[in-house]
Amino acid sequence: MLRSFLMGLVAGQRGITPLAAIATATRSGSLPTDLPLQSLLLNPLIAAGTAALAAAEMAGDKMKTAPDRIEPVGLAVRSITAAYAGAAVAPRGRRMLGGAIAAATALTASYIGWRLRCTAMGRYGQTVTGFIEDAIVFGSGLAVAKPSLIKAE
Repeated sequence: MLRSFLMGLVAGQRGITPLAAIATATRSGSLPTDLPLQSLLLNPLIAAGTAALAAAEMAGDKMKTAPDRIEPVGLAVRSITAAYAGAAVAPRGRRMLGGAIAAATALTASYIGWRLRCTAMGRYGQTVTGFIEDAIVFGSGLAVAKPSLIKAE
């Protein structure tokens, strides 16, 4: 259930990144395709679409007009993608619990991340803090979805 919790942390900062990470892990065969709609992520166009949406979200985050992650629509997206990704990385038979853990974690992490980012932006600016956050979130999302990326051989 740790991976579900960690995926919730990722979703709390970037709403689409968990879906892109799950698509990457699914296409590489690191995750089974037994969740509803997960077999769609095997399609190269759909998997590329999730990556493009995640990249667009990251780019949009650097704009002065970007909405706060704690806006209701953002929280809804984060909770949905977290639940799906949390279920995908949970052990079979515990997928509902994994999804619930990830969604709850994402909602909590959204507020904590927002406060931390606001504080950091006051000192370092929106763009710099956004790129640092993106690197952490993107790398973490991939590592949670596909742990073989960080395992020593």
